[in-house]
Amino acid sequence: MICHGIPENRKLVSGDIMNIDCACILNGYYGDCSAMVMIGEVSDEKKHLVEVTHEAMMRGIRLLKPGVKIYEIGEAIESYAISEGFSVVNAFVSHGVGIEFHEEPQVPHHYNNVKTPLAPGMTFTVEPMINVGVRDAVIDKNDQWTARTADNKPSAQWEHTVLITQDGYEILTKL
Repeated sequence: MICHGIPENRKLVSGDIMNIDCACILNGYYGDCSAMVMIGEVSDEKKHLVEVTHEAMMRGIRLLKPGVKIYEIGEAIESYAISEGFSVVNAFVSHGVGIEFHEEPQVPHHYNNVKTPLAPGMTFTVEPMINVGVRDAVIDKNDQWTARTADNKPSAQWEHTVLITQDGYEILTKL
């Protein structure tokens, strides 16, 4: 699964990786974050995927400050993921959060040409979805929601909500 997984009636087993994605509302404002969990003995490939995905998210976050263009976030994430042999899902993007769960701006995690500059006060998620195989997503025909990798290979995702400050960023979520 890439994202939006609806729980199945299946037990987790050693070797599985799983994303736990949580959102909350506090004083009328949304927050959103997710973390990967490795169950038991996980293959080196899956461990590497989980680690690279976290680092890709952090590379996107560490460059945040006023004036940075949105496309630079995708460049930082995708260039790193590709250098490690993985692909970046381009069917889904990060999103602004505030008094609505999904607001502007949309922030792609892949190469793109969104030249919108970041400005103090912008609040959004950084949540790359990185795959072992192809980047393509397939939406489940039964539930019309669950997104899986087109080649059924593993996928990982980490997510933080960030605030652009006067001179950089603040991570608003804790994993």
